[in-house]
Amino acid sequence: MHIYIGALLLATVIILSILLLYGLPLGELTMGGRYKVWPRKLKPVAASQLAVQIFALYILLAASGTLPCFISENVTKIICFVFAVFFLGNTVMNFFSTSKKEKYIMTPMSAVSSICFLLAGLGV
Repeated sequence: MHIYIGALLLATVIILSILLLYGLPLGELTMGGRYKVWPRKLKPVAASQLAVQIFALYILLAASGTLPCFISENVTKIICFVFAVFFLGNTVMNFFSTSKKEKYIMTPMSAVSSICFLLAGLGV
């Protein structure tokens, strides 16, 4: 069940990243709420975040056997632990954000994502 919760959260963040790339005013949910609409110079940042998020979604679904895994099981588990730490770091950064939207929406999402990756890495 945790795999699907994590996948749903990642899919939501992927959609958010796509919308940010297209210039929708959702920037208050990211980067401390510094930009309502991401400036053109940050589009490469959004694109790279999107690529990492899609890879994370693939790893989570591959770790559960939902998608075919083209990486060894051990490496997949290690990547799950790396993403668990990554999302834990996001949780801390979001918690200290000056943007209330980022703090109250993105913090719980990244915390739950971190737990989902930890459980996937443990094979639970």
